[in-house]
Amino acid sequence: MNQLQLFLPCAAGVEEFLAAEVLAITGQQPQSWRGGVLLDGSWRDALLLNLHSRLAQRVLVHLSTTPYRGEQDLYNASADIAWEVWFTPKQSFKIEITAQHSPLQSLNFAALKIKDALVDRFRHKTGVRPDVETRWPDARVYAHLTNEHCTLYIDTSGEALFKRGWRADKGDAPLKETLAAAMIAASGWDATTPLYDPCCGSGTIAIEAAQIACNIAPGGNRRFGFEKLLPFQAHVWDAIKNAARNAEHAPTAEVFGSDVAFRMVDFAERNAERAGVAHAVQFRGGDALQRMPPTTEPGVMLLNPPYGERIETAGVAGRESAHVQAEDGTWQSSGEGDADFFRLLSAHWKKNYTHWTAWVLTPDLKLPGRMRFKESRRVPLWNGPIECRMFRFSVTPRPVPVTPVPPVSGA
Repeated sequence: MNQLQLFLPCAAGVEEFLAAEVLAITGQQPQSWRGGVLLDGSWRDALLLNLHSRLAQRVLVHLSTTPYRGEQDLYNASADIAWEVWFTPKQSFKIEITAQHSPLQSLNFAALKIKDALVDRFRHKTGVRPDVETRWPDARVYAHLTNEHCTLYIDTSGEALFKRGWRADKGDAPLKETLAAAMIAASGWDATTPLYDPCCGSGTIAIEAAQIACNIAPGGNRRFGFEKLLPFQAHVWDAIKNAARNAEHAPTAEVFGSDVAFRMVDFAERNAERAGVAHAVQFRGGDALQRMPPTTEPGVMLLNPPYGERIETAGVAGRESAHVQAEDGTWQSSGEGDADFFRLLSAHWKKNYTHWTAWVLTPDLKLPGRMRFKESRRVPLWNGPIECRMFRFSVTPRPVPVTPVPPVSGA
């Protein structure tokens, strides 16, 4: 188990940041691929990456890559894998399959052939076959098909790594923890200056930042799939977790979050408590267009702001800019909400957040124009299937108008 090939899938646009993270965790330089990174490592590296990676979606052990033309080739590829090294016939398993330009007509039938080969191998070697469990399997097998090759993996993570184990309270359309961590990585924030999310929702960005500031491992609150696999040794895992806990320290930077919805602030505070950073992050209620800087020292603002129908979550000022009030007291769309809200937000920043740096994640490529800001950088990131950009804005003071001095008469 000291010569494994590990593949860590990630969201598109995150590969560069994940490669740097993997190097920092393992000391091994990975190869960047589209949608993930690949490295030669050990079983211990797999455990370390599960515990410490903030950007990977999961940690997979690469088992084989073989050419195929039909379903029988998939059966043969699966039959050649020593599945008995990874789990026993008394344990359950699940096959998950993805494809890109595969010529096969049915992925379900392809997965069935891989499953049949796995079961037949166990039956031939032990006389017993393992059961399929689609919801909570002991072992997860991943198959990826291209137009010519089938690649098989055993999963070491179990549930996806964005499930840190602390976010029990969440609002509508919550930001995944892995994407929040990618935003922090893309911003270059080094946990030495203040960080503030003025539209924090249930606190994901701020909590991720607070854990970074305290050097708290993101996977410290959850269980992993490798704990049910045969190579697992409890004493090795306990030593790795103890080393991670011993490396935690007091926060090296102040972290803040605010939201107009006090219900969301309450959610964020409870999530921070479970994440072990209640002492390292401060949450407050407040309108994004009215909230003043949380500290006198300029820092970094990092936010995934509301859009469209969610503009009202920006607060009273956001609602009033997005809607007009009818005679019956109800609010109706003005048709200009997004543009007005972001114009007012940028004006608020220019007046009150001088020398701060703001990073805004949005699917709206015209956002700088709406905010009447010139971005100094844009970073492509994907929020699930949605292509987004992170725009960097440097908040500079408004120019002071110069009153011309009239010429002195007779001069």
